Amino acid sequence: MDKDFGVSRVLEPKGVVPVTAWKLDNSMEIADDEVLIKIEKINVEWDSFQQICSSCGFNENRIRAKVMDIIEKRGKLHNPFTGTGGCLLGTVEKIGKDYGDGGISPGDRIYCLASLCGIPVKIDEISKIDFNYGQMDVCGHAVLFQASPLVHVDESLRESYSMSALNEAGCLFTARNMAEERKAANVVVIGRNACTSVIYASAVKKAVAGASVTAIIDENLRGDLTVDTIEKAVFPVVDHVIMTDLSDPTEAYRNMKDDGQCCQADFIIVAEDIYGAETLAVFMAKPSGCIYFTTVDNHYAIAQTVAESMGKSVFMYLFDQYIRDYPDFTMDVVRSAKDVLDRLDDMYEEKKAPSSMTESRAKSLDLSKAGRAGDFIYKSPVTARMVEEVLNIAKYDCNVIIQGETGTGKEKIMSLIHQNSERHAMPCIKINCATIHENLAESEFFGYEPGSFTGASATGKKGYFEMADNGILFLDEIGSLPLSMQSKLLRVLQENTFYRVGGTKQISVNVRVVAANNVPLRELVNSGAFREDLFYRLNICCIDVPPLRNRREDIICLAESFVKGWSRKYNVSRKLSTGALDVLYRYDWPGNVRELENVIHRLVISAAGSSISASRTARILSESAGEDAFTIAVDLEEKNHVDFHEIMERQEKQLIEYAIRKGGTTRKAADILGLPQTTFARKKLKYGL
Repeated sequence: MDKDFGVSRVLEPKGVVPVTAWKLDNSMEIADDEVLIKIEKINVEWDSFQQICSSCGFNENRIRAKVMDIIEKRGKLHNPFTGTGGCLLGTVEKIGKDYGDGGISPGDRIYCLASLCGIPVKIDEISKIDFNYGQMDVCGHAVLFQASPLVHVDESLRESYSMSALNEAGCLFTARNMAEERKAANVVVIGRNACTSVIYASAVKKAVAGASVTAIIDENLRGDLTVDTIEKAVFPVVDHVIMTDLSDPTEAYRNMKDDGQCCQADFIIVAEDIYGAETLAVFMAKPSGCIYFTTVDNHYAIAQTVAESMGKSVFMYLFDQYIRDYPDFTMDVVRSAKDVLDRLDDMYEEKKAPSSMTESRAKSLDLSKAGRAGDFIYKSPVTARMVEEVLNIAKYDCNVIIQGETGTGKEKIMSLIHQNSERHAMPCIKINCATIHENLAESEFFGYEPGSFTGASATGKKGYFEMADNGILFLDEIGSLPLSMQSKLLRVLQENTFYRVGGTKQISVNVRVVAANNVPLRELVNSGAFREDLFYRLNICCIDVPPLRNRREDIICLAESFVKGWSRKYNVSRKLSTGALDVLYRYDWPGNVRELENVIHRLVISAAGSSISASRTARILSESAGEDAFTIAVDLEEKNHVDFHEIMERQEKQLIEYAIRKGGTTRKAADILGLPQTTFARKKLKYGL
């Protein structure tokens, strides 16, 4: 198994396969069962290409730097934001003696269809970026394994569209078989561009002679070209071309019907991942028609929901997996459409490359790349799993404990529970227990009768439990409640009844309690600061909210969301540069999401222009964290010397502050720094912390 696909190349985490690993060994000394390839061109998976271009503002130098950075960090081209890679074209340089008969020899030019997510890659230079195909001319090397599927280059076909087609190899083969099985006479291809549409149309026409194929392409990709120009270029492989705004499927379908263009298709291929394409496919499918999604990113699940809501019976299929025979079929498809693909390629050469992402794709990316549950935004798989758990727990009417560091978003989690529970239409009362004075706690929770104590209102007052009746009571920082109040809280949770202060009438309530704390309640129980019986009454379900440093994918989508929000508030235009995003991504965020929002707020206000730079971001972070690295660098540039002892004291103070913030208690802070608690306490006292 190891020899087949390179498990021994995995550096971290050990025990996984290369395509899912975070980092590979990309040293170019090959083992006996490996092949060394000199890379000429890479075809970046389209979703990944668009994300990289967008994050770099379509600046070619930044795009080059971004791709090189991904490879340097991961040992492969594996975009952490999309989880995808691409494929490559190169020349065989060296073959290990135990590689076996792979049908290749040194000097052969080959396409490798194995995902760049799973093979070791080194890139020395990126000389050209083709925005039309999502391809890059490069100088570098890659290591392939026995299981890596290879195809010899057909020199009579252009590399651009050949690589684009091979990237769709398995999908094309399946599309052809499905068209033949259903005897599809009327076919629609919703493609990401004219080239993709031609390739799928050609595959379909190999299966069904005389089939009519309509290509639907996003209007925003047209540029200066007319529909007639595109239609002439793709004919006779594609019979009709419709350009429309895929991100507004309802309006698009209405316009097509009004123009007499709308057809009810036997078979629809969705090869575009813009949100809306899946809905348009459902609109256009005949009853009992067939829709084929070439990737899971094409919103298969949404299409199912749309069809169900329309009461429309449609057969839907999703691409399964790669099979070794697919490339030969794909190259036959390309050869049969060569003349049309050559015309398109010439047209692309003349077409000016886009300077920004199309509006519809940007809109789709906003909707799809950051998960969203209510106003809880995320991208990390860690957060996705937590949100799935929260939504499941929300359905069960039980008490819940939410644990996590300060600023991680525990209140957002509580809101998710409320919005998705059977109590969503009832009140949700949010209380910060740390702000309640011990002497007033009982009256705040249970209310009081008129004149029950000095200063009491003449009309009396409802407490938190009465206010939350039939709803949810959120008790944040519950660990700060005194033990005397904890015992009274326990009684209410056990019996669902209480008396107001100064009252004699027993009051019954039906309240779901969600408690939160920044220190695990089990630790407080062990230290005697929290009642064990109350802990068990609350701990029916427990949700641990991970700190931001453990879900770094969330940093980028949260930061960009905060930038948009503050920009709207102040009526300004601000955007984080690639360098700024990188600085944010690398920072440890001891204050978690709350600190991130504060930093973004300051950046939006202080930015001189529309772009927020890396240097400004680093400066704000230095101020936020009390770090001196930036200051030291400036001092060394402006002076010829610095005070070593002063700097070391500042650094020591900074470490003590950081440990206190992260640990919460002196004991935990001392453990973080590996110091005895007495030593840590002395240093804390020294700096007046």
